[in-house]
Amino acid sequence: MPSPKLHFEDFRVGRAFELGPKTVSASEIIEFAQEFDPQPMHLSEEAGKASILGGLSASGWHTSSMFMRMMIDSYLLDSVSEGAPGIDLMEWKKPVLAGDTLKGRSTVESARPMRSRPHIGIVTLNHELENQRGEIVLRSRNSIMFRRRDTSETGDAA
Repeated sequence: MPSPKLHFEDFRVGRAFELGPKTVSASEIIEFAQEFDPQPMHLSEEAGKASILGGLSASGWHTSSMFMRMMIDSYLLDSVSEGAPGIDLMEWKKPVLAGDTLKGRSTVESARPMRSRPHIGIVTLNHELENQRGEIVLRSRNSIMFRRRDTSETGDAA
């Protein structure tokens, strides 16, 4: 029997969800860059070493995409998510280099029911990804909408 999906009520303040690990290969950095961000430091080791990044590095957008996949695998696919209204913060703190292994966590900062849609709650999460040296490579903050399990006090059913 499948486990129940995560609902708004399951996202208590302080709860953390582990992300990763994910090892980043040179070929995937180059493939992403060729398609979406073809700057030299994302396309060759030589250009990356000649830049301030110190080697072949993932685009910040690639890092964000890997982070999104980690969220999907950690908790979003096992939830009743209704999407997100946007991103409040996205910081790329250090370069992600070929061979780096990323891991991190998403931590619930706040959770509140929506007034306009009582069957939905908004959960704000803080996220951090770090490399194998423990250096923070990404910080992010955003809100996600989740269906509520029980909204009988409002007269609505989830």
